[in-house]
Amino acid sequence: MKPESKIYTVSVGQTEMTFESGKLALQAGGAVTVRTGDSIIFAAATMDKEPKEGTDFFPLTIDYEERMYAGGRIPGSFFRREGRPSTEATLLARLTDRPIRPLFDNGMRNSVQIIMVSFSSDGENPLDILAVNAASASLMISDIPWNGPIGAVRIGRINGEFVVNPTFQQSEESDLDLRVAGTRQAISMVECGASEVPDDIMIEALAFAHKSIQPIIDVQFKMAQEIGKKKLVVPLFLNDEEIVKKVNERVAPEIEAALEAPHTKAELNNAIDALKDKMVSEFAKDDETLKNPVKDAFEESYKKVVRNRILDKGIRPDGRTVTEIRPIWCEIGISPRAHGSGVFTRGETQALTLATLGTPREAQEIDSLSPTESKRYMHHYNFPPYATGEAKPLRGQSRREIGHGALAERALEPVIPAEEDFPYTLRLVSEILMSNGSSSMASVCGSTLALMDAGVPIKAPVSGVAMGLIMEGEKFAILTDIQGLEDHLGDMDFKVAGTEAGITALQMDIKISGITPEIMSKALRQAHEARVSILGKMLEVIAVPSPTLKPHAPKITIVKVPVDKIGAIIGPGGKNIRALQEETKTKIDIGEDGSVFIAASEGYGADIARERIEAMIEVAQIGRIYTGKVVRVADFGAFVEILPGQDGMVHISQLDTERVNSVADVVSVGDELTVMITGIDENGKIRLSRQAVLEGWTVEEAKEHDKGGKPSGNRSGGNYGGRGDRNNRGGDRGGDRGGDRKRY
Repeated sequence: MKPESKIYTVSVGQTEMTFESGKLALQAGGAVTVRTGDSIIFAAATMDKEPKEGTDFFPLTIDYEERMYAGGRIPGSFFRREGRPSTEATLLARLTDRPIRPLFDNGMRNSVQIIMVSFSSDGENPLDILAVNAASASLMISDIPWNGPIGAVRIGRINGEFVVNPTFQQSEESDLDLRVAGTRQAISMVECGASEVPDDIMIEALAFAHKSIQPIIDVQFKMAQEIGKKKLVVPLFLNDEEIVKKVNERVAPEIEAALEAPHTKAELNNAIDALKDKMVSEFAKDDETLKNPVKDAFEESYKKVVRNRILDKGIRPDGRTVTEIRPIWCEIGISPRAHGSGVFTRGETQALTLATLGTPREAQEIDSLSPTESKRYMHHYNFPPYATGEAKPLRGQSRREIGHGALAERALEPVIPAEEDFPYTLRLVSEILMSNGSSSMASVCGSTLALMDAGVPIKAPVSGVAMGLIMEGEKFAILTDIQGLEDHLGDMDFKVAGTEAGITALQMDIKISGITPEIMSKALRQAHEARVSILGKMLEVIAVPSPTLKPHAPKITIVKVPVDKIGAIIGPGGKNIRALQEETKTKIDIGEDGSVFIAASEGYGADIARERIEAMIEVAQIGRIYTGKVVRVADFGAFVEILPGQDGMVHISQLDTERVNSVADVVSVGDELTVMITGIDENGKIRLSRQAVLEGWTVEEAKEHDKGGKPSGNRSGGNYGGRGDRNNRGGDRGGDRGGDRKRY
């Protein structure tokens, strides 16, 4: 018997969001589908019944499985099935994790897993916001203890007006892409890309977003009340308060002393580790069961001392004030062969970004459910273990690395020049060489330097800073340029990037249930002052983009050709364009609009290729003089290829200034001949004269002396058969290849 499902509908902006449960995946702890338009996300939340032994953290896993069937497509991989999560899928999983994780009790040790799957994608309504809300709803109706719900929305801004959950098409017109998740009381997650949006507009957008999520929270409370399961009671593994009190009384003064002494990150870590070992030895002695509780108590004491020093005295672990930025130095041109490079160092955090300029064909092809088919600007981020003085196996790119690379990419994307102005594919790679806080923002700054060093005409330089928060009750302190310890022991990591004119990217991660718009407003204003200061240090090294590209960077020349001539350039099966690339040592891309991109490391190769392409598309005109190759000899004259694929005939009477008895007496196949076009008939057949060139005649004089009659037998350009058919076939093949550019 088919089970009955329960459906809940809520209006969000101008659209409806529908939650449905009770029909699918009934053995999961909680399962829902969330729908807008024809886009549907399924989410299932499940928890192990027993705590995970030997674990000192809450084991939460959130995964998003992007299924191509949702868009009626077959995956483009060799195996024709989905493989490892794409970058977009990984980012969506992180987006969901960040607002949900802080609402679990820290003492939980039962494994919780949330899996989200795309069921349908209409190409209009994005899936990411649906996924966050689906995950929250699945937890709310499950038997899993959780302090939710959360609601999530996307905010766009079109013509100065905020739009809730814009479609993909509307997002193209928007200067803001803000994703916000939060609880009834506060905002808990922010992810944003923007086109230099001013701080005050961003503050308005955040407040508008928090108001917009309230109906989504309401409907989830209703679902929990009507169809939710009874929450299970799970054991919480909390610190022993008596041990915490004793350890704190004993060790707090020594932690204070370690913080007061001048230190580097490594020196402080060594001092704290030594203190921890001392406390374990002193309190646990040989009792193995006490070692972990003592270690936990020590960590709690350490956290308490650091936070109290900041809140009560305004002194941070490294002695800075709450608004002070660590010392900065920058340098460009580190790599002599990379197309651009920049080093940005702030305190003990250092990012080296290297820029590579490529041809249009090197853009990344995107095989996902989003309408985006390719990317011409890519930013990758690498965080090796030596950056923190550790030795670990390299296991490929982590979720964190993917997320930080995407954040830096989002921060710089608004200032990347349009393709028509700068027809290059750009790849930036940020290598984190040292890390003690805010390496993602260091990579933004290093990437700006690398782009300017490479000669990329960015619209404006971008800088970034990470803000922190220490909050106890009503008392709080916002920290500028947080270091690793402040991130670890603090309540917020709020990253802000932008130009002097406005914000280009935001990302907020918190460890508490949420923060108010008022706190975010103050953090944004404090971040603006820091960004401007950091930008000043960067511009001391390079004030404007280099006026020229590096010697090893490809030089791209653009030629515009008629669309109906694309086939002639490509040739049968790509024969012509491949031969031209090999001969001139260039890379050539052709757009469907007739834009031809010629890339070469050496300028003369591009010049030759351009001349050849212009010759291929040149239209023969009466009176013009050409030097061509004899391709066939007949009794009545010689056929000369004056342009690629275009032949004309020189009648025997026009071969020389004197009478010619035999064509073979004057020319042979393969000879070069300089001729003038003296006539083109209604069928496009071309009449040539060598005598006109030798005599220095005008076109009119050449016609008066031409006694050879009408040309015949020519085989060029469809006028005489043969080559014209092949040219037409080449054009058809070029048009059938699809995509924005032809590839060979």
